[in-house]
Amino acid sequence: MANHPAVIIIGAGPAGLAAAYELIQRDIRSVVLERADKVGGLARTETYKSYRFDMGGHRFYTRVEAVQRLWEKMLGDDFLTVSRLSRIHYRGRFFHYPLELFDALSNLGVVESALILLSYLQARLRPHPREETFEQWVANRFGQRLYETFFKTYTEKVWGIPCHQIQAEWAAQRIKGLSLKAAISNALWGTDQAQSLIRQFHYPILGTGMMWQRLQTAVEARGGRVWRGVEAIRLERDDGRISGVVARCGRDLQRMAADHVISSMPLAELVARLDPLPPEDVIRAARGLRHRDLILVGLIVNQAHLFPDNWVYVHSPEVRVGRVQNFRSWSAAMVPDPRKSGLGLEYFCSEGDDLWTMSDAELVGLASSELASLGLADIGDVEDGVVFRQRQAYPVYDREYRQHLEVIRRFLATVRNLQTIGRNGMHRYNNMDHSMLTGMLAARNLLGEKHDLWSVNAEPSYSEGAAME
Repeated sequence: MANHPAVIIIGAGPAGLAAAYELIQRDIRSVVLERADKVGGLARTETYKSYRFDMGGHRFYTRVEAVQRLWEKMLGDDFLTVSRLSRIHYRGRFFHYPLELFDALSNLGVVESALILLSYLQARLRPHPREETFEQWVANRFGQRLYETFFKTYTEKVWGIPCHQIQAEWAAQRIKGLSLKAAISNALWGTDQAQSLIRQFHYPILGTGMMWQRLQTAVEARGGRVWRGVEAIRLERDDGRISGVVARCGRDLQRMAADHVISSMPLAELVARLDPLPPEDVIRAARGLRHRDLILVGLIVNQAHLFPDNWVYVHSPEVRVGRVQNFRSWSAAMVPDPRKSGLGLEYFCSEGDDLWTMSDAELVGLASSELASLGLADIGDVEDGVVFRQRQAYPVYDREYRQHLEVIRRFLATVRNLQTIGRNGMHRYNNMDHSMLTGMLAARNLLGEKHDLWSVNAEPSYSEGAAME
């Protein structure tokens, strides 16, 4: 292997580890640099007092056969089949999500249901002629009133900006295939096609992080290296290529020569760490890309059976929590004490805002009180809590992002031995399997194949609601 190229992979999330595994299967060793102390990125599993908490909710469901085979190979009998139940909490009631016609009508009442149907008919007769924003896209498919009831509040919680500032491209990618017409069709004839309507999915018995730990072990068993707590701080450019990567571990710096670099770090960080820096217009474009951050408050609750859902979307504007994960409903092994529950309350925020800067104790108190106000648990049953923060969890599709992204893409295309992969490496809200696929295809490109990584995206009817993957 001494004559094989030096491949450096930045980031040990799903995309980076998939790339490393694909290479090691062909006897090409790589060095994976991960600045965190755990692999998995946003899809990692955190542990507190033997309770396991996933960062976000990550269903394992794919139509990409290569990804499915890899999942099954890594986990074997530890790959559970889980029945899906997710609901919306709104105005003190639960609504199935994806929306089920008769359930929604029953909860909303006759008058409100009639107004929603009238609004939908108006949208069909006089749709927005141009679908440029999330609001226009959803209103055309569900009507303005249903959009305001079930989409607006939650989406603005997630992104922190008005829906008319979110591009329609995000909705088309994430909730493609869903509409009021589809919901009616599914209710009457069972003809749903959207992948969001799946009833079962796979899941590792000890949380999503189990997958990435298995991938790391498989890579290292064949001679690859996965370095945690090591950050790529400079990518040296020379004659249209990356000649070396300077990495920092604690106070120590190390330069590594590079024949090829595959990066899943956020594009803005990648641009800022190129040496020499790219032209000023590329730097401005990188600075214009925005992310949304995530806080997960893990609560240990002294009740075994709180609610049956895998997760609950909280649309109620009176509370700040966006989603509540019930990890026992994902896998009982996530909760070591069968008499208790482990919950994860997700708060979407921006680094430096009032949520982000709260102390851990304040966040645990907020989550406990909001859980009680929603009627999901008694505050007296919350016996402990822990806080996990994730920067740059979700790439924002605002009005300017597409223009910024195009400027950056054009420049990066001039760097011959650099490929960007994954959600942050492409500033694209890919599902987990599609992120892995970009890593696998990037590895194959090093072997002479010609894959356009930017064409990897949510396929038709492959979708979910805001911040679902």
